[in-house]
Amino acid sequence: MSVQEYLDKHMLSRKIEDAVNAAVRAKTPDPVLFISNHMRKAVPSVITKVRARQILDSRGIPTVEVDLYTNKGMFRASAPSGAPSGLYEAIELRDGDRGTYLGNGVSRAVRNINEKISEAIVGMDPTLQNQIDQAMIDLDKTEKKGELGGNAILAVSIAACKAGAAEKEVPLYKHIADLSGRGNHVLPVPAFTLISGGKHAGNNLAIRDIMILPIGARRFEEAMQMGSETYHHLKAVITEKYGAHGCNVGEDGGFAPNISSFREGLDLVKEAVGRTGYNDKIKIAIDVAATDFCIGTKYDLDYKSPNRSGQNFKSGEDMVEMYKELCRDYPIVSIEDPFDMEDWEQVKHFSGLGICQVVGDGLLMSNSKRIERAIHEHACNALLLKVNQIGTVTEAIEVVKMAKDAQWGVVISQRSGETDDSFIADLSVGLATGQIKAGAPCRGERLAKYNQLIRIEEELGDQASYVGDDWRQS
Repeated sequence: MSVQEYLDKHMLSRKIEDAVNAAVRAKTPDPVLFISNHMRKAVPSVITKVRARQILDSRGIPTVEVDLYTNKGMFRASAPSGAPSGLYEAIELRDGDRGTYLGNGVSRAVRNINEKISEAIVGMDPTLQNQIDQAMIDLDKTEKKGELGGNAILAVSIAACKAGAAEKEVPLYKHIADLSGRGNHVLPVPAFTLISGGKHAGNNLAIRDIMILPIGARRFEEAMQMGSETYHHLKAVITEKYGAHGCNVGEDGGFAPNISSFREGLDLVKEAVGRTGYNDKIKIAIDVAATDFCIGTKYDLDYKSPNRSGQNFKSGEDMVEMYKELCRDYPIVSIEDPFDMEDWEQVKHFSGLGICQVVGDGLLMSNSKRIERAIHEHACNALLLKVNQIGTVTEAIEVVKMAKDAQWGVVISQRSGETDDSFIADLSVGLATGQIKAGAPCRGERLAKYNQLIRIEEELGDQASYVGDDWRQS
């Protein structure tokens, strides 16, 4: 397109004349700046360039970062990463060359953005999120985004979402709320990781996380204070009992003392909470990630202890009884993945007991088909949403709607491999999920999310609403 054709298409000659006249009427001291700002508002923004690169996540493993340009500026996003199973989730496209980053490079995904996705979406309106995401899905042509890479598609999708908010001149969370058709903006209850185990830490604890939920706080900022103070009291408790070496941390910042029993970890957290004086305001959640230690139909709670592995097997029925006892003895209000990802019968039975929130992570994989099945079979009552498992902002909005229509809770979640991108903070507010799981109240890539929520609460001012006791049904 020639310059003259571009001017004619967008009627720029007339708009420039209008901008000059407006500057004269305003008697502005800086007419060039005034005209520039006037033209930015007068000319619809389109995506002009998309550029991707390989960066490292919080584990030192490559991931994808995207810079997406419109005439409003540059908008950056990066894809988080976990330990993908490849079964039901969007595929992370990696290079597989063991000689470079041990096979974990993402240069193929980067190339797909720079050479294919860029060509498909340049010229599109950044406010039309659904059309942008659909263009990438159509270009990929696979069910699990294996051609272009879920990591490539997601990074572009998030960057486009940020650009769309800028084009509308609204905060990101407000743009997301508009896309989802929701009007209420609520600050979620944070699920702070205090103790890490499972595959996220080098201790002998089988379960993945022990977390706290400050549901008794009046504001999100107060919830952050409760989480931080409890975290530091826990550090003191662990140091007293196990020495300073017990304060090593797992991948998302939780302490990893060399403990092996659920109760030992829960007792540590309970003592730390007691020292804060917040006893009645803080509840406990656990991420069991039981698939990691399920062997056949049995669960090996000592799978990380070579000398004892195989001596502490539990059946599904045994696990149900154990959870019932733990919920009786500790203020546990949420259990994530209490059984193997394919053990639908046990999770359905346990969820039906109504003891606590039962969160589906591995069970669901943020996959719409598995969510639909779980809703139909009453297999759990909360969705753990990991945006990289589903691959686009549009699809994330859709599965959250499915969960909320079923009266489920929704937890927006981090991944073990994170970056300083704070997108999920805005996503949790925009979709009014009521819960966010972003790791410990330490480490920069985790605090990027929590600190953004503090800023959002400040920006909302008197309109800010912390979900608190209504964390399940925001």
